[in-house]
Amino acid sequence: MLFNSLEFALFLPLVFILYWFVFQKNLRAQNLMLLLVSYVFYAWWDWRFLFLLAFSTFLDYFSGLKIEQANTPSKSKFWLILSIGINLGFLGFFKYYNFFVTELTNALTHAGVQIHPWTLKVILPVGISFYTFHGLSYIIDVYKKRITAERNFVEYAVFVSYFPLLVAGPIERATHLLPQVKKPRSFNYDKAADGMRQILWGLFKKVVIADNCATYANEIFNASGEHNGSSLLLGALFFTFQIYGDFSGYSDIALGTSRLLGIELLRNFAFPYFSRDIAEFWRRWHISLSTWFRDYLYFPLGGSQGGTLMKVRNTFAIFLVSGFWHGANWTFLAWGLLNAIYFIPLLLLNKNRNNLEVISTQSFFPSIKEFFQILITFFMTVIAWIFFRATNMEQAIDIIGKIFSKSLLQVPDYLGKNDMIYFVIHLGLIGFLLLVEWMHRDKQFGLQFNPTMMQKPARRWMIYTFVMVLILLFGGKQSNFIYFQF
Repeated sequence: MLFNSLEFALFLPLVFILYWFVFQKNLRAQNLMLLLVSYVFYAWWDWRFLFLLAFSTFLDYFSGLKIEQANTPSKSKFWLILSIGINLGFLGFFKYYNFFVTELTNALTHAGVQIHPWTLKVILPVGISFYTFHGLSYIIDVYKKRITAERNFVEYAVFVSYFPLLVAGPIERATHLLPQVKKPRSFNYDKAADGMRQILWGLFKKVVIADNCATYANEIFNASGEHNGSSLLLGALFFTFQIYGDFSGYSDIALGTSRLLGIELLRNFAFPYFSRDIAEFWRRWHISLSTWFRDYLYFPLGGSQGGTLMKVRNTFAIFLVSGFWHGANWTFLAWGLLNAIYFIPLLLLNKNRNNLEVISTQSFFPSIKEFFQILITFFMTVIAWIFFRATNMEQAIDIIGKIFSKSLLQVPDYLGKNDMIYFVIHLGLIGFLLLVEWMHRDKQFGLQFNPTMMQKPARRWMIYTFVMVLILLFGGKQSNFIYFQF
């Protein structure tokens, strides 16, 4: 079920009514209802994969108990390895089987060995990367004795399959979400209203920004060989805003929906395109995944505590694994590698934690230095996104080659094929997005108003109405969220 669908527009009010007006006084019934509606939400996509979600949930719940009950370290480690192995085995089969078979076949062919591999038409279960990582973090935390194993199966199952975050995150931690599932929740009007504002802003980013940017980005990337450097840079810029509007829009809707139900999820985006260096960008982009890899991969490898070689090794490891997590294609590995290359100089110069505070809190405009820092970081990110969007490495290299050629100085040949009025309107909508988010850069999301604005309902409702009109006028055709494929 898509957040931007009519089905969800009917589903959410029904869940809200049952949750607060029918089951509010019974926590067990409320959690059981959350579990059932989460499975309905997932089954709307393809009910056949419910077994995989259920199996993963049972596996980690049972393994957590066994780890805690083990009377020797070896038994505890056995259940940890078993759970991790099975989870990663399922993830690897559905996500990477054909990739590895194809690459092995190509390698053997170059070596003169001909084989006939057995490939499969595998459907990637939506959300498998996300709920697998939910379970892995829980199992590891139980093993490390950071938390105790959960005895109540329904409460644990809600943690894994909670519908706002089930298919595209954020990647939650048991230490954060489980305590909220276990305690009674009371309706809070202010939080619910804040949730509705975040849902509205998320819908704007998805259906107005992302879906319209997708039209231009797809047309340019799908015919990249026909365009000059300036048009290809334009396509990369549109994809840059497409993926931001799409993924951060999903996260806003997820967090806002959960806030309606009295549950706070981890923040996943913090206005990343206002970052002053690439380290700050990665503290603000897909925060739940970045911190997951930091806590469960980077720190166990030694983090930045060792020598220079260890720091460099660990940095490359976390970025390459992050790239491969996104998909079975060399382009994702290249995207991760390029981001690691961006990051290394900051790490070696001990400047990777220079920009921890919100930018320009004392004035509306950034300083000249900050402006150029943002511009350079944004351009580096745009170039990296080309690898993320390209079909293969050849296309990515060809696009970047043209962007850094003389044809970059030519008038974009793409513009002559489209209605300039709508093109300019869509550029204006991107400008509106940036303006609103810049004005609220110290908040959690774009429409989270300051106390002064909260006291002026007429002005607030004027803004709500304006955003809703933009959604009605310029909302693109309904489409899947990009991160459903990961």
